Amino acid sequence: MAEQEGSGLQALLRTLQSSSDRQSVLSILQVLGDLLSVGTDKRIRYMVSKGGSEALLQTLVDTARTASPDYDVLLPLFRLLAKVGLRDKKFGQKALELEALDVTLILARKNLSHSQNLLHCLWTLRVFATSVTTAAMLGINGAMELLFKVITPYTQKRTRIMRAATEVLAALLKSKSNSRRAVNRGYVTVLLRLHQDWHLHDTANTHVPIRRALLLCLKHSATCRSGREAFLAAQGMEILFSTAQNCLDDKSLEPVLSIMLDILRQCYPKCPLPLATASSAYTFPGPGSITSEPPCVLTEEDLEDDGDDEVDKDSDSEDMKEEDDLETDVTKLSSRPGLDRPEEDLTQYEAMCLELSCNFEVLESRPGDDLNFEEAQYANHQHIPTAASPKWHCLNKDQSSFSQEREDTVQASLLSTVKTGRSNAHLTSKKEPGVSPYQKAQSSGHGKDSSGNKTPEVQASLKEDAWDIEAVSCPRISASFSNSAKTKEATEEIDKLLQTHPKHVPFHDPYLYMAKAGRTRSVADFKMMAFPDLWGHCPPPAAQSLLERRCGIQRIKIFEDVRRLIQPSDVINKVVFSLDEPWPSQDTASDGLRFFSQFESGNLRKAIQVREFEYDLLVNADVNSAQHQQWFYFRVSRMKAAVLYRFNVINCEKANSQFNYGMQPTLYSVKEALLGRPTWMRIGYEICYYKNHYRQGAAATGGASGKCYYSLTFAVTFPHDGDVCYLAYHYPYTYTALLTHLDTLERSVNPKQVYFRQEALCQTLGENPCPLVTITAMPKSNSADHLEQFRQRPYQVITARVHPGESNASWVMKGTLEFLVSSDPVARLLRENFIFKIIPMLNPDGVINGNHRCSLRGEDLNRQWLAPSAHLQPTIYHAKGLLSYLRSVGRSPTVFCDFHGHSQRKNVFLYGCSIKETLWQAESTVDTSALLEDVSYRMLPKILDKLAPAFTMSSCSFLIEKSRASTARVVVWREMGVSRSYTMESSYCGCNQGPYQMPPQQCHLRPGR
Repeated sequence: MAEQEGSGLQALLRTLQSSSDRQSVLSILQVLGDLLSVGTDKRIRYMVSKGGSEALLQTLVDTARTASPDYDVLLPLFRLLAKVGLRDKKFGQKALELEALDVTLILARKNLSHSQNLLHCLWTLRVFATSVTTAAMLGINGAMELLFKVITPYTQKRTRIMRAATEVLAALLKSKSNSRRAVNRGYVTVLLRLHQDWHLHDTANTHVPIRRALLLCLKHSATCRSGREAFLAAQGMEILFSTAQNCLDDKSLEPVLSIMLDILRQCYPKCPLPLATASSAYTFPGPGSITSEPPCVLTEEDLEDDGDDEVDKDSDSEDMKEEDDLETDVTKLSSRPGLDRPEEDLTQYEAMCLELSCNFEVLESRPGDDLNFEEAQYANHQHIPTAASPKWHCLNKDQSSFSQEREDTVQASLLSTVKTGRSNAHLTSKKEPGVSPYQKAQSSGHGKDSSGNKTPEVQASLKEDAWDIEAVSCPRISASFSNSAKTKEATEEIDKLLQTHPKHVPFHDPYLYMAKAGRTRSVADFKMMAFPDLWGHCPPPAAQSLLERRCGIQRIKIFEDVRRLIQPSDVINKVVFSLDEPWPSQDTASDGLRFFSQFESGNLRKAIQVREFEYDLLVNADVNSAQHQQWFYFRVSRMKAAVLYRFNVINCEKANSQFNYGMQPTLYSVKEALLGRPTWMRIGYEICYYKNHYRQGAAATGGASGKCYYSLTFAVTFPHDGDVCYLAYHYPYTYTALLTHLDTLERSVNPKQVYFRQEALCQTLGENPCPLVTITAMPKSNSADHLEQFRQRPYQVITARVHPGESNASWVMKGTLEFLVSSDPVARLLRENFIFKIIPMLNPDGVINGNHRCSLRGEDLNRQWLAPSAHLQPTIYHAKGLLSYLRSVGRSPTVFCDFHGHSQRKNVFLYGCSIKETLWQAESTVDTSALLEDVSYRMLPKILDKLAPAFTMSSCSFLIEKSRASTARVVVWREMGVSRSYTMESSYCGCNQGPYQMPPQQCHLRPGR
């Protein structure tokens, strides 16, 4: 039957081409029209496959070339061509080969005064123009000149022809040769005049499609640099900005407004950032470091924007992958490389595994042996065994961890304990509409400290007028050893506040923090401490909301950017803070805000006052780098309460952000802290994140095309006059805070029940110790059986904060550490069955110096696991060495997990490694049935999916990408044979599933949860 239908259609098409009988041709066209008027596109594609396009085009050419073309034949023929051509990908090429383009243009020229005939010609030309090659040929043959004879200023006549003509012109201008031709002939100015005329007269908005098509013509003309220059010279920015103001509140003009916005963004002159150099303000002359490049002069060519498609190269969001990035080489997937160092070098890690010692006396506590003098004043620590302690091993290489049977028993026991002894936490508090976070905190906790205790006496004694807020808000490091009178005054003020102000932050000691801060080394030699880190902070009194994004806020911000360009007299443009310029830029007499960021983890390079209450901010690139600007953390002072301040961070790098989906920056008020509410709050309104007009020159990117930058803009109302506040990308967690936390945590444990050992894994490039923590349960007694059980416990290795800007990874690690040493039945069971080796901060130097992603050498340490160097990447080298040592003595960890933060997705999820899933996803031809794979890699994610409210199995992935071959997850899986090797991602933002899922204005993940 199908063959008969095919032969019948082919017979019709052959007859159409060969018949000279007018009536026969009309009848065939009528039949074809009826066939294609009903049904789906399948009929059209079937007709195309049988040569329908060629038959129709040939008929068009033959009919048009007669002495007197028959329009009774041509009009239905044009309608069929317009319908068929949209479904034929080679339609333009076929029309070119059969000379149908010239024929159609000739017919259009002959019918400029005949509306119906001209309209049908334009419909066909519009289809021809969908092919760039055909469009270019039409341009060469004078199609644009013809169309500008048809397109006129505003008229209520022949509007169907006007619409068709403008749509054909817009399609033609997609060809770069046509757009350049249009610019050279002055058509940009003509199009702007036409746009103005139609916009002015079409008050009823009845001809929006024509206005939209005219704007599309302008947009396509501006794809080339000469088009943008012509647009700017014709005052196109001013014209579109002015006309757009009348469209903002009219939803029917959305199609017009969106294209206006595109044109304004496209034609906004690209310029370099207002910085002397793209390189970081800080340099580190370490081993193998590359010196910063000198400032370079950027040309227009450097700043050319080649397109809008971008890939977030920094991201560890492993869902951003392409199929061709999947590793399909089975040899690479299954082979296990040899040791990357001499085996005798592994013996140095024996000192880090004293729990394997046969002599239990090594584990006994001796108070006060391992403290520095200044720290001993503030802490009464239990002794931590050191590398010099006596040690030896009783394990041979063939000895292994618990049997699989024991492991299964532990897992079953854990599940049972969790299900019976712990309930899922459900958030019940909701944010009241229209109430700021600080107002709510005050209404629920005014006159109380962070523990909920009433503090009227303290508040009476701490009158706000008596506070030297500037002095206490950023105290000096090691102030007690300084001879500066000002320093001593600030120290005395802090000491007075610490003694008189009742506050309790769990696992935090401000005196110990001050002592630790004096030993923390930074590239810039920071002299000050951030008040939130010294004073400590507590979680918000209630779960905070995800911000509901205001509709159209990004559009408003882009129009404000354009206003700056066309009305520069309104802009103050005053530098008020800069790491690159002398301190006098901080005008002490000015009523404006004051900024500061030279403290641990601080990052703000420059602040420019744009208007009275608006500031452009630029964050610093990572040390020894010219990129990775995302993290910010800075102090701001001299604000006025109840005034809306706007901050624009203008040199962000990531292509998208959770700031577009409910995330807010964090704010800490010093006055609020002194009133007993030391809390980081999510704050900020009218938030959006979008690509701006700044570009990095090709010279700074090693010859690549100029990099795009993005703006994060948000408005803030501060809670107090004359306050000092800290603003951050996310809840900060400094290196010194970690050291303080570990010491206070060690003090909190019962050494007879919990084995808690902290030591230095190594020294970083910046000469800061990288902490290594061991947690397990103490043996029940010194009996041989109990000691053997103690030594035979399997290992779990957990690492975090390899990327400094992912501070949420440290908060997850903080909660993990506190849980593991707690009295919770599940924690006790875990300690009794596992030994936890934890490296809570793999990149201390990056965290200290305010980096977002890199080490002091400007390299991503999570791309160095294949062949790390002891001199260049010491923390990775020794972390890998410790894992190699455990493997060499038959104690490879059962689980390896590296904690990260995710900037573009919500919830918590894992990435693991699976050969089979990778090959299946890549549609590899390899027979996976012959491959053996330990399927236990899915066990932990499934357990977490059942027990952890914020965890989502659907976001997990177990694919292995070529670009991730040098990451911790893949290297530990491949080289150490750890099947359960994971990257755990936790969102900077909140949850969109499970009990924490709430509508906008309801829930934000809090630190420590």
